[in-house]
Amino acid sequence: MTKINSLNMLQYIDVLLKHGNYTKAAKNLYISQSYLTQTIKKVENQIGIEIINRQTVPLQLTEAGKIYYQYLVSLVDKQEQFKRKIKKYTDTNYAVIQIGVLPSLGTYLLPLFLPAFMQKYPNVKIELHEYTPTSLEEKTENNMLDFFIGQNPETISQNLISHACGKHCYYALIPQSSKLYQENPKILECNDDFIKNLLQEKLILTSHGSAIRHQIEYLIQKYKIEPQIILESSNIFTLVELAKKGIGITFIPESVNICSKKNDQAYNLLPLPLELISLNYFIAYSANKTLNSAEKELVDIFISSLNRETMSFN
Repeated sequence: MTKINSLNMLQYIDVLLKHGNYTKAAKNLYISQSYLTQTIKKVENQIGIEIINRQTVPLQLTEAGKIYYQYLVSLVDKQEQFKRKIKKYTDTNYAVIQIGVLPSLGTYLLPLFLPAFMQKYPNVKIELHEYTPTSLEEKTENNMLDFFIGQNPETISQNLISHACGKHCYYALIPQSSKLYQENPKILECNDDFIKNLLQEKLILTSHGSAIRHQIEYLIQKYKIEPQIILESSNIFTLVELAKKGIGITFIPESVNICSKKNDQAYNLLPLPLELISLNYFIAYSANKTLNSAEKELVDIFISSLNRETMSFN
């Protein structure tokens, strides 16, 4: 679309919007004001519409300019992706490992093993990708990702090789607004009757398709409950904070940090029996993939680190 380097053009527009006028932007870019003005005008002539609204102070993008800006961003992203992909063929010392993980899992799992791996392999570049579990699984199957980190491996594709480690329990977080709330103790004892009553309370759950939701649905079916699901979210941390405020009961892995804040309402935690439901973290890769030495080490460090963490919980 334009002979002007897209990365340079994106930088010109970013700086122009930051300063709001050509004089300061040109000074910041170490180019002349006339060159910056002519460059922007040249692009506008090429695409046939103004991208800068010169009637506003400070300067802003026109609606067409916003579309052009997004085009530049996507173009630069594709260029960077291409450079990364081609570099492993042109630079024998370059290595990259792409890991897919849910944000809610990454917060807990990545600090457990990634620092040790990166210290041992400082020349290996790690790229993190955050998608839905279904998307992560598909991309790993198709070798678009090297690894997929998730929970409860029994649900994943048979085209993936997975390594699971340790079992973690789930807690039910019971707010003060629930009739099941008890002032003391904070950690409650679990039995079948309590679980059945618990599942009949107002529930706020993770979205359909999530590993946590899958296990809670198993409980609901086991106890033949017609649940009152009043809210869903893909973010477990959002549910934790909403449950604390009394909206409803939610279910969380014991690994999720639920430290009390000063303005938190009182709540109970109910540990659910491991033989009933449990959480098993895994790292998976395509069955068609041959692991190199660094990738094998990544798997080993993941397993050993999480097994140590499981022992510390127990």
